[in-house]
Amino acid sequence: MQPSGVWATAVGVARVRALETERENALFRDPLAQAFATAGGLWPSSPPLPDDEAARSRRLAVSFSIVIRTKFLDDLLQQASASGVRQVVLLGAGMDSRAFRMDWPEGTRLFEVDTAAPLDFKASVLRQERAVARCERITVAVDLSEDWPAALAAAGHDPAVPTVWIAEGLLIYLPEDAVELLLARISAQSAAGSWMGLTLGSRGVIERFGADAVPGSAASMWLSEMPDDPAGWLAGHGWEAASHTLRERAAAYGRPISTPPQREERPGGLISAVRR
Repeated sequence: MQPSGVWATAVGVARVRALETERENALFRDPLAQAFATAGGLWPSSPPLPDDEAARSRRLAVSFSIVIRTKFLDDLLQQASASGVRQVVLLGAGMDSRAFRMDWPEGTRLFEVDTAAPLDFKASVLRQERAVARCERITVAVDLSEDWPAALAAAGHDPAVPTVWIAEGLLIYLPEDAVELLLARISAQSAAGSWMGLTLGSRGVIERFGADAVPGSAASMWLSEMPDDPAGWLAGHGWEAASHTLRERAAAYGRPISTPPQREERPGGLISAVRR
């Protein structure tokens, strides 16, 4: 099965994580990432970097952002687990391997929500690698444009107890009305004490990256950016949120961005939130 459409970008993300895993000072280790990239035809080689310097810089910037956001959300999941949360929902799970690579407290149930095609592709790689999850892992094959809360409930999710929700690299591919609906549905399924980790496209990113994007590339499918006030936006849905910039988190992780910002730093696209 060859990756196609939006979910094919998940294989590209796996390749970035495989490259990070090979670094001596890796911010995380993802032992399954290389297997996902290989199955999707992106390992050991990948499409060559563009000749255009600006396009090359944009691709490297996207790869860097994937590494930083992965570390950011790993940390958030560990914090949520430490607070006692035992339900995890990965929306648009793609090639996420956190069920296999992170240490989870006893009793953790992790739900991976995505369409059937990426879940089937992923399952074949997991069988090949004889991967064993470190928690109870439950896959939910449903399109996020459909009634996914019902499918999640049927799979055993309990909205009466806290959940940590992750939407990584997802919202940028949805139109704004779909983002609002997704957040409303998450909020309706979230008991007090729930957590949420989001990545949002920064303001202007579609103009900067998508204007001359190659058809079929990730940037060519981007549709929405974060609101001007992401914390205020989430407060309207009942969440207490903090936003972080990529530059801020990269510096905190020992990977500072050496180039000065080309524009005014605005509220960031890495969001952590708690349901009060």
